[in-house]
Amino acid sequence: MQTLTHGARGLSLLVDMNWDRFLFVGAIALALVAASHLGHLAVPAAF
Repeated sequence: MQTLTHGARGLSLLVDMNWDRFLFVGAIALALVAASHLGHLAVPAAF
């Protein structure tokens, strides 16, 4: 049980220290999805 508690505390610390990096990766992924969607709308289907 102690190992689980220490692991959860360590994971919480890791997230607290790097939340901006996770946000950055999420923003890049969202931008790629949005660009793909807009590109799909701009190019007519070949088939």
